Amino acid sequence: MAGIRVTEVDWQWPRNGAAHHTQEYPGPELVVRRGQMFTLMLELNRPLDSKDTLIFTVETGPQASEALDTKAVFTTSELEVGDAWTAARAAQEGNTVTIHITSPPDAVIGRYRLSTRLSSHRRHSDRKLGEFVLLFNPWCPEDDVFLASEEERQEYVLNDSGIIFRGVEKRIRAQGWNFGQFEEDILNICLSILDRSPGHQNDPATDVSRRHDPVYVTRIISAMVNSNNDRGVVQGQWQGKYGGGTSPLHWRGSVAILHKWFKGRFKPVKYGQCWVFAGVMCTVLRCLGIATRIVSNFNSAHDTDRSLSVDKYVDSFGRTLEDLTEDSMWNFHVWNESWFARQDLGPSYNGWQVLDATPQEESEGVFRCGPASVTAIREGDVHLAHDGPFVFAEVNADYITWLWNEDDSRERVYSDTKKIGRCISTKAVGSDSRVDITGLYKYPEGSRKERQVYSKAVRKLFGVEASGRRARVRRGGGRGLWREDLLEPATKPSITGKFKVLEPPMLGHDLKLALSLTNLTSRAQRVRVNLSCATILYTRRPVAEILRESHPVRLGPEEEKKIPITISYSQYKEDLTEDKKILLAAMCLVTKGEKLLVEKDITLEDFITIKVLGPAMVGVAVVVEVLVVNPLLEKVEDGMLMVEGSGLLQGQLTIDVPSLEPQERALVQFHITPSKSGLRQLQVDFVSPQFSDIKGFVIINVATAK
Repeated sequence: MAGIRVTEVDWQWPRNGAAHHTQEYPGPELVVRRGQMFTLMLELNRPLDSKDTLIFTVETGPQASEALDTKAVFTTSELEVGDAWTAARAAQEGNTVTIHITSPPDAVIGRYRLSTRLSSHRRHSDRKLGEFVLLFNPWCPEDDVFLASEEERQEYVLNDSGIIFRGVEKRIRAQGWNFGQFEEDILNICLSILDRSPGHQNDPATDVSRRHDPVYVTRIISAMVNSNNDRGVVQGQWQGKYGGGTSPLHWRGSVAILHKWFKGRFKPVKYGQCWVFAGVMCTVLRCLGIATRIVSNFNSAHDTDRSLSVDKYVDSFGRTLEDLTEDSMWNFHVWNESWFARQDLGPSYNGWQVLDATPQEESEGVFRCGPASVTAIREGDVHLAHDGPFVFAEVNADYITWLWNEDDSRERVYSDTKKIGRCISTKAVGSDSRVDITGLYKYPEGSRKERQVYSKAVRKLFGVEASGRRARVRRGGGRGLWREDLLEPATKPSITGKFKVLEPPMLGHDLKLALSLTNLTSRAQRVRVNLSCATILYTRRPVAEILRESHPVRLGPEEEKKIPITISYSQYKEDLTEDKKILLAAMCLVTKGEKLLVEKDITLEDFITIKVLGPAMVGVAVVVEVLVVNPLLEKVEDGMLMVEGSGLLQGQLTIDVPSLEPQERALVQFHITPSKSGLRQLQVDFVSPQFSDIKGFVIINVATAK
C-alpha cells in the first residue's frame, strides 16, 4: 500500500479559539491553553486504516528533551492520562481525520513545534505540521493559575483595558490604561521577553523547562519589565527630566512601549515610573494567561534598610533634608497582583500574589519584587518567598519625622506615624469603580490582631520580641550596625494643626489655603510657625521651593486661629512638574519646646469631558465630542488631542485643538470606527507645551454589526 502522508492541516481556529478563550489573539499561529483539548483536522493522501497509529511530537525551546518536559511523543492509540500529552482520533471522513490533542495542566507554556508520522513508517522523518502557542489556563481547575469566577476571568485575563488609580490619599484620580494584550505582535513580544532574560541566555534548556511554574515565570517578568540588570523593556526615571525619551505621563498604554522595545532590538524604552511598569507587566501576564490586576497603595513606604520605619529628616521649616533621608514615602505606588497557587509555600498562601516591576530594591541581586503572597503579608509571615519584608513595609511601616538641628543633633517631631498604607485600591470587576482592598493586606490599624501581626513580623525579621506596636530594631541614624532601640514616641503637643483648602486647587489658578491651629490647653500659648512650600514629584521628592515664611502666632486659651496662605500661579508655574503636585509643610514650635509638623500634599485639578454622540457599532463610524478648557490665565497655542483605544481605532490619533484664550472652552469632534464589540476604553489626552497632559477616558459599549 502507498505510504501515507499529511497534505494539509486545518488548525480549527474559530472552534479552538472559542473553546480556549483565545479568539482575540490575531495569529498567525493557533493559541490554546494548557490542560484542555484542542482539535486539528488532517488531510491525508489516503484514508487511515483502523490499525494505523499516528505518532505526534511536540517540542518547545532549544534542545527540547523528554527529560526536561520540553518534548513529548504520544500516539493516537494510548489511553488518555491526565498528566501527559495525549492524542485521540475523533472522527474520519474519507481522507480527512479529526484529532483531539490534550496537554497536561502543568505543561511548559510557550511556542511549540508539532510534527507527526505513522507508526509503521519508522524510517520516515516526521512531517512538520506547524507551530502553536500554549498558555496558562485560568479556566482549568488542575492548573496552578485556576480562577473559579468567570466574571473575574473576564476582567483579569480577557479585559484589554483598565484603570490605574493615582493622586493623593484624599484625592484619588482614575487614569485609563490600554493593556492591548490581543494587539498585533504583542503575544510574540511577551514570549520574546522570556527569551531575553539572563536565565534564558545563560541556560536556555533549563529556563524553558521551568516555564510550567507561574512563580518562576512571574518572577522573570518582574525583572524583565524594568531595564536594570538585563536590558529589559522600560527604563525608569524619577528626576523630572525626560530628555531623549517620553515622559512617563505621556504613555496611554502598553502597546506602543512593547512595540518600541521589540522594533528597537530590545533597547530599553525611555521612560517609565511605577504605573508604567505595572501597566506593562499586567499586559504581559494577562497575555500569557495569568489573571492579573493593578493595585495602588497610597502613602507607600520605600524602606531602604528593612527597619519597618520610614525616617524623614527635616529642617526647622519642615523641608526634607535629602542628603540625610534615605527612606521615602511616595504619594502613591502602583504594583500588580496575580492569582495562582503557591506550591512552594502551601495552600494557605494561594491566591493573590504581589509582583512589582518598579526597580526599587534588589532581590537576590536583581531589581525585581515578588511574588509575595498577600495572605503572608497580612499575617506577618515576612520570611516566606519572595520579598515579604519590602512589601510588608510598603503598607505597614511607621512614618517617623526627625528635626535635624544645626549642631547635628536630632529629635523626634510629632507627626502621624500611622499614615503609611492607606486606601489600597484596584478597579472593580466589571465596572470603573474603585475597590478598597486594604483589608486584604492588613488588619485594622490599632486592633489587637494588627499589633500581634506586627510583633510577629519583627520577630521573623530580626529574631527579637517587639514590646508593643512601636518597638523598633534600628540602625543608628540609618547607618552602622543593627541594634535594638525601643524608640519613645514624640511627645504629643498641646496644639493641633491642619491645612484647609479654601477653594478647589485648579491648575493655572492661585491656591488659597489656611493653616488652622488650635490650642488644646486653658492657657495662652505662643507658637512660631515656619511655613514652606515646594513643588514635588509623586515620590514626594522636592523639586523647587516656592514659598518660605515665618509667623509668630499667639493662641488664647482653647482658641482656634487660621493663618491664610496664598500661592499665586506665577509662583509655581515654572517649577510645577507633570505630576502637578505641591507639598506644604508647617513646623510649629511651641513655647515649651514642643514641636508639631503639619503637612499637606496637593494635586492640582484639571478638566476634560468626552461624549460619544450616538450608538457605537462594529464597522460603523461614530462621532466623539471632547470639551477642553484652557486651564491657564494666558493664551494656549499648539494644543492637541492624543487618542487611543484597543478595538476602537488603529494605533494613535492626533487632532489639532484651535488656539484658546485664557480660560476659554472648545468643543472638538472626530470620528472613530470600532473594530471589536463589547466594552471598550477610549483615552483622550489634551496635550500642550504649556502644561502637562490633561487625561481623560470614557467606556464605550460597542455592539456587533447587525
